[in-house]
Amino acid sequence: MDWGGFADASTLFPSFTGGEGGHLPSLPDGPVWQVLDPNHVAGLKAQMKALNGDISIDNPGFFTRGEGIIIEATATVEAGAYLIGPCYIGPRAIVRSGAYVREFSWICADAVVGHATEVKHSILLPGAKAPHFNYVGDSILGKDVNLGAGTKLSNLRNDGGEVHLRLNGERIPSGLRKFGAVLGEGVALGCNSVTNPGVVLGCNSTVWPNVTVTGIHDAGSQHR
Repeated sequence: MDWGGFADASTLFPSFTGGEGGHLPSLPDGPVWQVLDPNHVAGLKAQMKALNGDISIDNPGFFTRGEGIIIEATATVEAGAYLIGPCYIGPRAIVRSGAYVREFSWICADAVVGHATEVKHSILLPGAKAPHFNYVGDSILGKDVNLGAGTKLSNLRNDGGEVHLRLNGERIPSGLRKFGAVLGEGVALGCNSVTNPGVVLGCNSTVWPNVTVTGIHDAGSQHR
């Protein structure tokens, strides 16, 4: 399938160099959402299982369950947050009180997981923010992405079937049963917006409050 650059990590995350500090995920040369395939040899699950580290900060009252929880010494995890391993919290990342960080969540340097936000099997690249009452499932967020309060990245079809991507009027199978959204750098989603399963938004796209988005969209797209 010729995705015309819509699926390339270099197009969606142009400033990601791999030198931002801490452990960083490796993104595939093909469609970037392949990293969300739980059975892929280089997928998020496989990469995270290969990480080494421990909780390098004092526990001031957050909760943990399971093995493989890695927290860098310069990260902040506030009291009342709940982390399930394996997961990774990078340098200067912030996990706020009431956050729920589930298995295979890779929170990179300077990223934010806010109050009442749930993250599961997802990557927040350096500087990405899911700060207030968000759901982030099976998704990738680029630098300077900001989710408005109440925004949800839906990752599962109502019938539980394979997620399809929509591009130029075509429905294209993703090969994934669970696939939320891939948000390029600088994407801003307004309060209470929703992305249907299998959304890809190019860099600096904007979604207005209370809007539901479907499909693949180029950089700078506006959704009202």
